[in-house]
Amino acid sequence: MSTTTVTHASDSEARVADSHDLIRVQGARVNNLKDVSVEIPKRRLTVFTGVSGSGKSSLVFGTIAAESQRMINETYSAFVQGFMPTLSRPDVDVLEGLTTAIIVDQERMGANARSTVGTVTDANAMLRILFSRLGQPHIGSPQAFSFNIPSVQGSGAITIDRGQSTTVSRDFSQIGGMCPRCEGMGTVSDIDLTQIYDDTKSLAGGAITVPGYTADGWSVRIFSESGFFDPDKPIRDYTESELHDFLYREPGKVKVNGINLTYEGLVSKLQKSMLSKDVDAMQPHIRAFVQRAVTFTACPECGGTRLSEGARRSKIDGISIADACAMQISDLATWVRGLDEPSVAPLLAGLQQNLDSFVDIGLGYLSLDRPSGTLSGGEAQRTKMIRHLGSSLTDVTYVFDEPTIGLHPHDIQRMNRLLQQLRDKGNTVLVVEHKPEAIAIADHVVDLGPRAGSAGGEIVFEGTVDDLRASDTLTGRHLDDRASLKGEVRTPNGALEIRGALENNLQDVDVDVPLGVLVVVTGVAGSGKSSLIHGSVAGRDGVVSIDQGAIRGSRRSNPATYTGLLEPIRKAFAKANGVKPALFSANSEGACPNCNGAGVIYTDLGMMATVESPCEVCEGRRFDTSVLEYKLGGRDISEVLGMSVADAESFFSAGESRLPAAHAILERLVDVGLGYLTIGQPLTTLSGGERQRLKLATHMAEQGGVYVLDEPTTGLHLADVEQLLGLLDRLVDAGKSVIVIEHHQAVMAHADWIIDLGPGAGHDGGRIVFEGTPAELVAARSTLTGQHLATYVGS
Repeated sequence: MSTTTVTHASDSEARVADSHDLIRVQGARVNNLKDVSVEIPKRRLTVFTGVSGSGKSSLVFGTIAAESQRMINETYSAFVQGFMPTLSRPDVDVLEGLTTAIIVDQERMGANARSTVGTVTDANAMLRILFSRLGQPHIGSPQAFSFNIPSVQGSGAITIDRGQSTTVSRDFSQIGGMCPRCEGMGTVSDIDLTQIYDDTKSLAGGAITVPGYTADGWSVRIFSESGFFDPDKPIRDYTESELHDFLYREPGKVKVNGINLTYEGLVSKLQKSMLSKDVDAMQPHIRAFVQRAVTFTACPECGGTRLSEGARRSKIDGISIADACAMQISDLATWVRGLDEPSVAPLLAGLQQNLDSFVDIGLGYLSLDRPSGTLSGGEAQRTKMIRHLGSSLTDVTYVFDEPTIGLHPHDIQRMNRLLQQLRDKGNTVLVVEHKPEAIAIADHVVDLGPRAGSAGGEIVFEGTVDDLRASDTLTGRHLDDRASLKGEVRTPNGALEIRGALENNLQDVDVDVPLGVLVVVTGVAGSGKSSLIHGSVAGRDGVVSIDQGAIRGSRRSNPATYTGLLEPIRKAFAKANGVKPALFSANSEGACPNCNGAGVIYTDLGMMATVESPCEVCEGRRFDTSVLEYKLGGRDISEVLGMSVADAESFFSAGESRLPAAHAILERLVDVGLGYLTIGQPLTTLSGGERQRLKLATHMAEQGGVYVLDEPTTGLHLADVEQLLGLLDRLVDAGKSVIVIEHHQAVMAHADWIIDLGPGAGHDGGRIVFEGTPAELVAARSTLTGQHLATYVGS
């Protein structure tokens, strides 16, 4: 009998497979990165720090995560890749040691009106299974409790081939949970017809007043050339039949100029094209039209629950699935914990763990029926985290973009524990962050800088948190910065009264918001801060409200076009060269004919991914070659748009290029800390904090008396917070009243007056728990905010 000897490597010998413990980046040049090389330890928590615009996101998201996702996408078939986003290879020499990257960013959830907190996590699916097993009376499978599935019935004949053809007639049915009246939307809409057409005009005369419906456009031509109406006849003269066809006719084929098109009534078309979408995700002019023309009310049949009568009638211990989804998640978790049914024990355990994750992550105040489109950026990011906390995946790279956004200091501790849990499961956790409380838990820190934009893009420090403190980098010097309480606070010159506020979780709140001073509204996440200010203050006359919502615009939009800066620049170029201003717009006559002013060429490869490549004619400059011959102050228009805000401010301040109108706008951009931005940079590349500060710079030219800012420190480095406080002081000293919704303790300490909401979140919040000066809040230590602020200022 022969034996085989297996030789094992000794314990002291390192296996090759165990040597891949680093993510290696060499020669990264994405955006402003300057040939960056860095080694990041795997299965550790690495925090990337640096001022806004220093290159953190370019390294983490634009290089490491982008290449990981691109390589994963290439493993799919060409057909499947056609349905995926286009990802080009980052500009980097070497990337080694990458693992699957899961990006958990601040992008708000999709604009699908049927999407809720429950549907974007596993919670709703598990609840449906639970009610299909235990609900009484029993009404069917889990789909009977889904508001996205309709109930249908039908009958027909099928042919079965068993050696001979046999025709069998069968009835079939599907029981879904969708409310038949509102089709699972929860609301029904009532359209004000006077807002969608002017009955004194004809179709040819512009009767339809819906945005995008121009008299010579296809949207109107399909009506005027359908043959159903006289295009020159005023709508008020239509017969009853013609008016019905105009507004409500069912879809059908018509021929317009020899082309077969589908005609349907105007109201029916609007229901599908506009009213089925999330209002908050619409472009501003479309949103304004919908808010003006349409009244949304809760569906009278389902009461806004979206569910059919059968789904609402089936209950567990007196609770229907609609009741369960309407509960605050922390209460729902308690109810599920009280269910004792051995037959579904594994399901209950999974559901319990999912709901507890919401509570652990600081989202226990939400309900599962909350539309996902209404979540803030921070709430959306934490909701996405729920999917990964129970994941069985290990050795994955999780990438987070400022996960502490929107979190009270009390909640940051819980977020830190969750990030550490992900790491301890054997994952690599990469976090872009500014808050010192979050930086403190890092195993490894990579600091980028030394400044922003062209003055950044370099690694200025790598090492531990303690080593960072001892370093001479901007982050190291400011890591232990602590603001002190004001010695004297300003005296209010009036008050803005709020009485009986009941928005969302507010509990009949009465409060006077002082005017002429800096007011900070604070409290734990979900305590009612935004509900109070945006619900009762933001809509008033003279109030300028600036949030972090996305700036609507295409990839052709940039800070120059958004702020109105490009207009005086174009006119100055035109005057200096004796030509038309339109030549200096990449969206008009001056555009490169090859790329139409986009700067890049998009090649559609059918089912495969679209390829994006720089335009070979203009080399990405977007303008026709002849336009670049015209100069202002020795620079052509593409060179001006390639300047940073700070450089452009100097350029337009003196000499032959002196332009007061442009200089005033650029000064405001520098004031809000955006001096590093390139004025021609696409708006789609800006972070939430940068978008808000861009809006602030634009609104500073307005004559509003009260400014409302929603977490303006978002995306700000510790060193930049001082500049923001200076800006807020200048606004107040100029006679403005400034109301800031904020968690940052430096801003709280700098306030003249603090309004603290709580004591908890959801139904445990919604009350004023403190009003007074920061010094009084610290002295009282009666609220969570007071306790954390006292620790922060060292009192």
